Amino acid sequence: MFLPTTKEELIKLAWDSLDVILVSGDVYIDSPYDGSAVIGKVLIDAGYKVGIISQPDIDSHLDITRLGEPNLFWGVSAGCVDSMVANYTALMKKKKKDDLTPGGVNSRRPDRAVISYVNLIKKYFKNTKPIIIGGIESSLRRIAHYDYWSDSIRRSILFDSKADILVYGMGEKTILEIAGSIKNKNDYKNIRGICYASKEMKGGFIELPSYEDVNKDKMKFIEMFNTFYKNNDPLNAKGLNQKQDTRYLIQNPPNFHLTEKELDKIYDLGYERKVHPYYAKQGKVPALETIQFSIISHQGCFADCNFCSIAVHQGRRVRSRSGRSILKEAEKLTHHVDFKGYINDIGGPTANMWRMECAIQSDKGSCKNKKCTNPELCEKMRISHSSQIELLKKLRAITGIKKVFIGSGIRYDLVLEDSESGKKYLNEVINHHVSGQMKIAPEHSEEKVLKLMGKTTASSLRKFKNEFYSLNKKFDMKQFLTYYFIAAHPGCELKDMIRMKEFVKKELKLNPEQVQIFTPTPSTYSTLMYYTGINPFTNEEIFVEKSLKKKALQKKIITG
Repeated sequence: MFLPTTKEELIKLAWDSLDVILVSGDVYIDSPYDGSAVIGKVLIDAGYKVGIISQPDIDSHLDITRLGEPNLFWGVSAGCVDSMVANYTALMKKKKKDDLTPGGVNSRRPDRAVISYVNLIKKYFKNTKPIIIGGIESSLRRIAHYDYWSDSIRRSILFDSKADILVYGMGEKTILEIAGSIKNKNDYKNIRGICYASKEMKGGFIELPSYEDVNKDKMKFIEMFNTFYKNNDPLNAKGLNQKQDTRYLIQNPPNFHLTEKELDKIYDLGYERKVHPYYAKQGKVPALETIQFSIISHQGCFADCNFCSIAVHQGRRVRSRSGRSILKEAEKLTHHVDFKGYINDIGGPTANMWRMECAIQSDKGSCKNKKCTNPELCEKMRISHSSQIELLKKLRAITGIKKVFIGSGIRYDLVLEDSESGKKYLNEVINHHVSGQMKIAPEHSEEKVLKLMGKTTASSLRKFKNEFYSLNKKFDMKQFLTYYFIAAHPGCELKDMIRMKEFVKKELKLNPEQVQIFTPTPSTYSTLMYYTGINPFTNEEIFVEKSLKKKALQKKIITG
């Protein structure tokens, strides 16, 4: 069942009104990869009537009013990507393409989409039901944050949008608690995983430096971010207060992660795996080709790279679905009318972290002053690919499946660290799960830059590359590695890119095309470095390239 998006659908369902209306910056694809679809399915499964409006025209009332007003609340998301990242390149040029818009043309997603959509709702529905914002744009902008596109410190998006509640992180559990609270007219202010505005601080919560203080003082901004970052695990996080104007942003502790059983249930909610017909007739949606027949195996990532927002949004602890649930989903795919026998991807934020756990994390939460993989892999982290090998074998054996690809990036350092089953896993991938190329992301070659990125050393890359091509030779196969690199990351100078060019030419023997210029996105350590020009782990000053022309030059050195 699709979530309804038109009045005609409500009539067919015999629904007089909706309890919840979701508004999204992405076109509506009924898929577990679409956050709004997941939230909608979770609410419908709990008995609520839910509709969705995708990419509403912000200059007209026609889209936003077509489903009427909800009985309980509006749910607003910019989509699966921050709207400013979706709309602009790192060099501030408007992007022409949008894979999550019909026709693939970037013409439907407004800048600062969350704020635009909340304003749109309030324009046509005066004194309306509560507006709840969520998704990655809201999650990463929930406290005072550096905004690259305005080169300024902005307040919480909750304050700038004037929404009622902000849901941060993976919101499946939180949204159910909010819905129940609003339905039963209970106070929602103690629900985990939310932010709200208050005239007073909340007792027992940590007070962060105020918006005014962090806007004036970069060291205060670093202090604020360190405290914020360390309080993201539900097992050991404290609540936070931050004064924004005359009021306070209250951030309750994160909601508890979903259990295996809860994850399995969410991915078994009957997704159509298609673009809703109302939007499908408006043009082909390029993203569907990638996600339609892909499978999510886990949430979270313990790699904790400094330029990545996953730790703040999904969390540093990996939560895995059961093998039984994944196999059941794969078997269902074989009965889909569009399925041709190929699963495009199985993985999560990182392909090969399924079932990898740390006993300390599971019991006490993520370490606040220690990372799992940097500067070296923690001995407490259980690294084993044996379960993944067995899962892949079972997937290949399902009738109707011709090939299972691993499209997500593989952490090659984890393969190397796994002395018992790492090589066996690589054998499996090379022989059965790649089509000519494997994606890996070394990001850079120079030690000082890699350290600031929170990435593994170039020596690991050399070792993995040699192992990969050695196995290809052994199996008489001609596959190759695809490398992702980043230019102009904080700490990276022109001379570092010249050295990387030499490394790529000598060690990798290729001209890489997958080079992106670092984009400072809200709530990452790398963005903190970009704004302050300071290494937040040592308080030492670092070089930061801020000239757009020189950023482009750094990339050009590698791509030629």
